Amino acid sequence: MNSVETVSDMIGVYALNVAMAIVIFVIGKWVARKVADIAFKLMMKNSKIDETLAKFLDDIIYYILVVMVVLTALKQLGVDTTSFFAILGAAGLAIGLALKDSLGNFASGVMIILFRPFKVGDFINAAGVSGTVEEVTIFNTILKTGDNQKLIVPNGSITGGTITNVNAKPERRVDLVVGIGYDDDIKKAKEVLTAIIEADERVLKDKGITVAVSELADSSVNFVVRAWVNTPDYWAVKFDLTENIKLTFDKEGISIPYPQQDVHHYNND
Repeated sequence: MNSVETVSDMIGVYALNVAMAIVIFVIGKWVARKVADIAFKLMMKNSKIDETLAKFLDDIIYYILVVMVVLTALKQLGVDTTSFFAILGAAGLAIGLALKDSLGNFASGVMIILFRPFKVGDFINAAGVSGTVEEVTIFNTILKTGDNQKLIVPNGSITGGTITNVNAKPERRVDLVVGIGYDDDIKKAKEVLTAIIEADERVLKDKGITVAVSELADSSVNFVVRAWVNTPDYWAVKFDLTENIKLTFDKEGISIPYPQQDVHHYNND
């Protein structure tokens, strides 16, 4: 009878420890999230810390606290955390090999934060995709495409290739190539193109305007048209200039050649 009571007491104690461990884990994880959120809000109030760094540190704080919660829950279960660390140390090589890609992405995330090739809100081309940076986590960078798709790109893929930060500079140059026919008046076309660009108030006139013949192509005389604009105005100006050039050329009687083929038919009779 005594042995039965002893076993029952042991089961009761173990069940209580398991229940306490679960409570510690659930509450501890909730507290970890709250603490990380508070730290993020405090960092965002500091004007010297941008959103990219704040979100990255938020993830680091959260995962460190979660690890502490897990260790506390294991201790409640009676697991010797010293032995637990020893086991992890012995298995470190195997874990490192198994998680080499994740660890590489983590290291790349640290590099992104340290060297800051881009920040939240920048439009970038990297790892073969393009989008606006929404978040940099410890393993991935979250991008939003122009048509509102969400891209999750491993940090290692980004730092392992060329990164183009479209918004890095406050000003961008609009480059257009405009072709006219060989029978058209080059001087007139140049004057018309210059007038179109100068009429656009968004063009930064102090940066200079370029309208010059760049190539005598097979079926057209090509002009290179260059104008500087503020980066947020880039696409709107490029689209508007392209449309205005076509409409004005039609009005002024200046042709824009398109590919065509001459077919000669010979009658043997």
